[in-house]
Amino acid sequence: MNQAALHRLVSKRTKNPSPQASFDQRLNTNLSLIQQLFFSLYHIEKHNKDFEKLLKLLPKLFELRPETLRKQDLNRLEAGPWYQSEQIVGMQLYVENFNKDLKGLRKKISYLKDLGVNFIHVMPITTRPKGENDGGYAVNSYYKVDPKYGSQKDLLALTSALRKEGILLMLDFVVNHTSDEYSWAKKAKLGNQKYQEYYYTFEDRSIPDAYEKVLPEVFPETSPGNFTYIPEMEKWVMTVFNSYQWDLNYTNPAVFMEMLTNLVKLVNLGVDVVRFDALAFLWKQIGTISQNLPEAHELVSLFRMCLQVVAPGTIFLAEAIVAPTDIIKYFGEGPRLGNECEVAYNASLMALLWNSIATKKTGLLQRSLTHVPGKPKECTWINYIRCHDDIGLGYEDRFIQDLGWNPHEHRKFLLDYYCQRLNWSPSRGLLFMYNPKTGDGRITGSAASLLGLESALEQKHQQGIELALAKIIMLHGIILSFGGIPMIYAGDEIATLNDYSYTKDEAKSGDSRWVNRPMQDWGAVDKITDTELPQSKVYNKLKHLIAVRKANPVLADHNNVQLHQSGNKHIWVYERSDGNKQGIMVLCNFDEKPQVLDLGWIMKLGYFTQGNPIDLVSGTKIEVNSGLLELQPYQIIWLKKH
Repeated sequence: MNQAALHRLVSKRTKNPSPQASFDQRLNTNLSLIQQLFFSLYHIEKHNKDFEKLLKLLPKLFELRPETLRKQDLNRLEAGPWYQSEQIVGMQLYVENFNKDLKGLRKKISYLKDLGVNFIHVMPITTRPKGENDGGYAVNSYYKVDPKYGSQKDLLALTSALRKEGILLMLDFVVNHTSDEYSWAKKAKLGNQKYQEYYYTFEDRSIPDAYEKVLPEVFPETSPGNFTYIPEMEKWVMTVFNSYQWDLNYTNPAVFMEMLTNLVKLVNLGVDVVRFDALAFLWKQIGTISQNLPEAHELVSLFRMCLQVVAPGTIFLAEAIVAPTDIIKYFGEGPRLGNECEVAYNASLMALLWNSIATKKTGLLQRSLTHVPGKPKECTWINYIRCHDDIGLGYEDRFIQDLGWNPHEHRKFLLDYYCQRLNWSPSRGLLFMYNPKTGDGRITGSAASLLGLESALEQKHQQGIELALAKIIMLHGIILSFGGIPMIYAGDEIATLNDYSYTKDEAKSGDSRWVNRPMQDWGAVDKITDTELPQSKVYNKLKHLIAVRKANPVLADHNNVQLHQSGNKHIWVYERSDGNKQGIMVLCNFDEKPQVLDLGWIMKLGYFTQGNPIDLVSGTKIEVNSGLLELQPYQIIWLKKH
């Protein structure tokens, strides 16, 4: 039982507890764990007074919580893990690319509702440096709105409107670093010792060089190394991401308490889900790669336990794009089981789907997912095929080798396939952060362009267009049915192609990720009723699948995903079942040719006991001859058991 479930149990014993009484209960319930986590990071003899400050801080932060959100907290606490519902469908978007500003976004709520989206991840909207700012992830403030998006009043109006329409909001909390223009950094540059200790600052290169012996480089092309010399204070500062992003020093408990305050001020604006950015990097230690360290997990859990006391209706998403065995740890382990982040990106599924598109085979997908450890029952995934970022190739070498492939050569093939280095590949992607020394690199590009639609349209190749659309629909059909929250990247629902205009913008031209951050094409949306257009075909099919998802409670995430061996290397099969009579079997053909599946074993599972079952994707009954089913190129089928 995690702490949230314990809160729910304690709350049920008190009839209609007031928000203040509920706060006191949560504080008492979490206190011992908060104490344990705090002193696991900060030595008790040295930091006992800091812990007392934290205990005084929590009630003050609760006083800041608006009454409307306090009531929402109690309702969500009573509801249990509401974020596992089949009703939730998400979209990630940049405000300026979607519809100019916050007022413009509010005007498009009806569009979101028409598609069926009721959860939006709005990319950073807080103040940031002019020019290079890592897409807003170099923050000048954690809760003040950048004027280009509007005002704080506009944000509050948006969050109020979203609540009325039942739409959830996720915003980023850039927990690892600030910009070099943040108020703390400015004071540090002026020589303020207190604020210099908020960062990792060093008078010479001896300690930085010790770190550098094993620290990897996040952006080797544009920001090599992990330290930057700051002339104003004649010191080196740790800058793991970019030279203008200073890493926060969480070995200083004052930093934790300041950031907890920033976090509460952010969620009090009406944020339902907090995307904890770059949380794998939070703790640094010489002699390690300073990622995924035990202290980073304890720190995240400490944030979670404190926020759970103050604002239990807000949950955490772990932005940790790491190996599957590491991702699962951000849900919590041991005494932290289920007490770290409620949600995590299913980056493994995302990367493996792109591998299967390129190879037309499902072996690595099946083998890798079979070995992902189970997650706590109170947690869930975000499933996606694209996000604002690049696509990494973080597969486990042993599984690639099991298939008889050379890991290095296989990754080279994937880069070649997606980044226009194979004449026969339909994909139109770009290389990102390619390291010629190691051959490592990542992939950028919109989903439609990566899946061949751009090249097929240019060539006016009708069959190629149909195959690309089938791929787009199949991949989205998977994330809508796999177990977790599906997250569509804005523009993918209308098959938006690569946006090459970034090359003309000096602030963006060095970052090929902007190619898959296009402007929303409202002209295409206006033509959705023309069902012959590629954009309309994708939109209307996704709208249908979203509605089908919401009509089938078996697609809620209750750890009820079962992978099956299909007997065909091109076909991937998994099942969602309630353990009784209800079930949906998902069949996916990753090949450009029709493939045949022997249905004998599926029939034994009860999918044909009442005649031919319905395919929920097409809305038609499945006709089977001699126990064999033919799947068309890139076809996805949702078989429903009654």
